[in-house]
Amino acid sequence: ATFKTTRISNGHSVENLPAGVLDFKIQHRFGKLNSGIKEMFGLDQAFIRLGLDYGITDKLMVGFGRTSYQKQLDGFVKYKFLEQKSSGMPVSVAVVAAGMIRTDDYAASLPYKPNFTDRMAYTMQLLVARKFTEGLSLQLMPTFTHYNIVPTSTDPNDIISLGAGGRFKLTKSTSLNVEYYYNLSDYKFANTRNSLAIGFDIETGGHVFQLIFTNGQGIAEKPFLTETTGNFFGGDIHFGFNISRVFQIGGKKKSKEKNW
Repeated sequence: ATFKTTRISNGHSVENLPAGVLDFKIQHRFGKLNSGIKEMFGLDQAFIRLGLDYGITDKLMVGFGRTSYQKQLDGFVKYKFLEQKSSGMPVSVAVVAAGMIRTDDYAASLPYKPNFTDRMAYTMQLLVARKFTEGLSLQLMPTFTHYNIVPTSTDPNDIISLGAGGRFKLTKSTSLNVEYYYNLSDYKFANTRNSLAIGFDIETGGHVFQLIFTNGQGIAEKPFLTETTGNFFGGDIHFGFNISRVFQIGGKKKSKEKNW
């Protein structure tokens, strides 16, 4: 596998679930580590996302989740149309289409009442990855996010991000992951920063634990890509984790087995 799971840290990796496999994801992001002992260094300020991903085929997977942050519902489709081969195709390529809707009561602070579509945003990604060696994998992620309604009249509806991520294998069951998204200056919200995440993957049988340190508390695409405000190197670091547990619920194809 180019990456150990379908996520590098916050964002998608080029990996897909095999056909018939269900992945139950539990994702936590806590408050800032520099919030001090009064907030237990961020542990008192947790957000959680519960999600279900499913491999329809070896190339096509879908997912759905609910996050306590902004009470957000999200769903995505990922299709992997090229796969790296030891002789031939040099990269793996996938596309991701995601949609999100905010369901909290933020409308109370607005001069108008937003309708259903006003609360929605969409993200499109192209994922291009290559496994260079047994221990090193890299991925590029050009990303487009669209808001139907933006926070202020000066904010753009369309945000363009250029992402890059990598995995460095430490041992047979652990790896170091790094993920960074640069938002183009003319296509970003005011007072926001680029998303940076550094994490560690730990595989234990049917589980994969991802320990993450990042400068944003958002979990799904819209908030972590476009609404991150923390200065990672200024101490605004959020600890979090992803727990992935997979279940084989469809027919198992022996020729397509993967180590999940």
